[in-house]
Amino acid sequence: MSLGDEPGYGDGSRGEDRGYGGSGQTRTRLPGGAGDVYGGARRGRSSSRSLVTVVGVVVLLIAAIAFANRGDDSTSADTTTDKPETSATAATGDRPVGSKVAGIPAGFPHSTAGAESAASNYGVALGSTGMFDAAQRHAIVDAVYAPEVAAGRKPDLDKAYTSEEFLTNIGLSKDGSAPAGQTFVSRIIPVGTKVTASTADSATVELWYTSLFGLSGENSTNPVSESWYTTTYKMAWTAGDWKVTDFTQKDGPVPVGRDQQASTADDMTKAVEEFGGFTYAR
Repeated sequence: MSLGDEPGYGDGSRGEDRGYGGSGQTRTRLPGGAGDVYGGARRGRSSSRSLVTVVGVVVLLIAAIAFANRGDDSTSADTTTDKPETSATAATGDRPVGSKVAGIPAGFPHSTAGAESAASNYGVALGSTGMFDAAQRHAIVDAVYAPEVAAGRKPDLDKAYTSEEFLTNIGLSKDGSAPAGQTFVSRIIPVGTKVTASTADSATVELWYTSLFGLSGENSTNPVSESWYTTTYKMAWTAGDWKVTDFTQKDGPVPVGRDQQASTADDMTKAVEEFGGFTYAR
């Protein structure tokens, strides 16, 4: 994963009150009546019961329409068989891999599901704090990329991850360490995968994920924030395992944020230190 694709890089202007979908808009709740935080008058019990009744009827109606439209495969008017089937991420029942290389899962099945599992685990490694340490970065690159690709990636990644300007922008010291009393967070959490193309020894896998990036601690100028991306990995079956040969990345899909209060710096630091990651399997 290239430097520019890392979530949150160079962005030190995040505010505490964030808009929806990056629009930059903020929401302010105005003071109102004692019974309604949005400034409306308190509703009586009778209107509340009426609302519940209406909502119940609507829900039942929607359920009935969905059931009626579901149809039966044997009697459906549309009998074409050339429509692409859905491929939502779901457990295959295959066991996770039983080995690791440089701490990264390895030995994935020679199948599209194996390629998806590899892409998920490789994405986690490429988005980790290990990429900010030279020795760990080289080990990750060797474990994730095909050999001929890894050799060419190392010099570029070394230059990018040791850039003093870049490290300063994200609040790290010249050696990539976090300031005293702060914890550097860079973590990717896969949400789903899909294969868009495949042959016996190659696959194109899209990985949709959310990421946490920033510095957790008091007086942090780059607090931990959440971002959403989709990375498309070109995978090749090489030396008995799936390896990355190329990738592209784009923003989103991004869900609408909820009105949840941000955790304190102490709570965030504690969570990052106590909650470990997963070995992801399709």
